[in-house]
Amino acid sequence: MTDETDADGPYHPPAVGQGTDDDGVLRTLRDLPGALLAALPVGSGSLGSTLTLAHREYRLAARSRWTLGLTLLFAVVSAVVAVAAGTGTAAERVGAAVVSLGELSVYLVPLAALTFGYASVVGPAERGTLDMLFALPVTRSRVVLGVFLGRAVALGAAIAVGFGVGGALLVRFASGAALVPYATLLFAALGVGLAALAVSVLVSTLASEKTHALGGVLLLWVWAVFAHDLLALVLVAVLDVPDAVLTALVLANPVDLFRVVVLASVGTTGGGVSAALATSSLSPVLAATALLAWVLLPLTAAMRLAGRAGAR
Repeated sequence: MTDETDADGPYHPPAVGQGTDDDGVLRTLRDLPGALLAALPVGSGSLGSTLTLAHREYRLAARSRWTLGLTLLFAVVSAVVAVAAGTGTAAERVGAAVVSLGELSVYLVPLAALTFGYASVVGPAERGTLDMLFALPVTRSRVVLGVFLGRAVALGAAIAVGFGVGGALLVRFASGAALVPYATLLFAALGVGLAALAVSVLVSTLASEKTHALGGVLLLWVWAVFAHDLLALVLVAVLDVPDAVLTALVLANPVDLFRVVVLASVGTTGGGVSAALATSSLSPVLAATALLAWVLLPLTAAMRLAGRAGAR
């Protein structure tokens, strides 16, 4: 969980009458998802306790400059791609923008999500605050779920707002032709981001130190975006692998699932790994379903591990 006294120092709200209108807009965007979490009519049961923990985690994450930095990064990248997408027809411009932003997202979104969640459990454990949360009248698995949900809302807001800037520009340049492909890109980015976040929470639950967790998620990122794809390319280029093997390779990597969903929305294949994926019979619907499984399975494993640790 994010610490209120991380590198940016403790959070101090500005005094009444201070700050600019832009500061007020940023605070509104920052606090809106947390306010929606807090407004849910959940009662006082286990679900209510979980969402209370999620709201706390979101507020701590939203106060850090890391969340704002991710939002600005995604906004700048998406805006640059939308403006530089070319001057062809609306469909050509949308296709170029979605493919280009999709390829950049393959590297940026998983890396951002993995580094956003690697200290979610092991960090508080090192500081001693995790034991206080585990002492609350809620199961340890619910604590981990609340941590994930809070960070997921913060990460999802950063992706939605950041990519939304580029989407707004693209709609302005290409009219309604951009809506469906870009919306597909946005939801696929959310999917792969949440999948990477769930994996990082699992790694954080397993790790004994933050440095071990950070090293683990960075190795997973290198595997997902470089090593796995290189292996797939070698198999396709050297061996005549059956479609079932290629489909299994795609299902084993949420980054490739993201590629399948995005490229299907614009009807293009691109080159390199993307061209290899085009030979798979995996449908976009199945790829999106597999992305959801990549969110649920690591999260479930992290919750079970935390629950078993509490039972010992």
